[in-house]
Amino acid sequence: MTLTVAAWNVNSIKARLPNVLDWLKDKAPDVACLQEIKCQDEGFPRLEIEELGYNVETVGQKSYNGVALLSKRPIEEVALRALPGGEDDEQARYVEAVIAADSGPVRVASIYLPNGNPAPGPKYDFKLAWMKRLKDRAEALLAFEEPVILAGDYNVIPRDSDVHDAAAWEGDALILPATRDAFSAIKWLGYADAFEQVDGRAHQYTFWDYQAGAWPKNNGIRIDHLLLSPQAADRLKSVEIDKEPRGREKASDHTPIIGVFEL
Repeated sequence: MTLTVAAWNVNSIKARLPNVLDWLKDKAPDVACLQEIKCQDEGFPRLEIEELGYNVETVGQKSYNGVALLSKRPIEEVALRALPGGEDDEQARYVEAVIAADSGPVRVASIYLPNGNPAPGPKYDFKLAWMKRLKDRAEALLAFEEPVILAGDYNVIPRDSDVHDAAAWEGDALILPATRDAFSAIKWLGYADAFEQVDGRAHQYTFWDYQAGAWPKNNGIRIDHLLLSPQAADRLKSVEIDKEPRGREKASDHTPIIGVFEL
């Protein structure tokens, strides 16, 4: 049996709800990790999504940030609603749950990593500190020796070939060497970038800005990722960047990335 896991920064669930519902009906992923829902938990359209057969867990925040995890499979445990190590961090950016799969439990996290701009500055310092906390959690998760899928908007451009014009992004927090080093540090623990593992082509994007005709010009960046523990990477069958939602009316500036696993 397969397990389909998707990550999508919806850029406001209320503004994009018709698109999100259409996409969930069409693609019907087993697990959908949403970012930037931009609402508090009580404002999330739970009933509409539950009607499609999903169990729903959210970590919301008024007007900003916010993550959700939707699962057609039973959610055995909600392990975390915040990333450890940030006692003063009130930003809603992380939810982690254990999902029941045919082969056993699968741990999935929906992640919205800080943007970090302008860099240098306090926001960039926060981004790097958050990435260090994520690395610590990712390392701890390896001890479970189970499939782990860390899915979401990382706000990291891993390679120059993941951006339409690397020179135009020079100095941006998403592409700075320290950002890439922090992302690589998670991979060096033993995590695989799902897209790079099964595809890896240059200039395949998950985000196109609303400005300067970025979408029709295909001036995009790849910043939405699925990072996989060895047990998940071994079972990865395919990855798709689903561009169709980005071309819709009132679209999010991100589009989903979908991994299919034999789990």
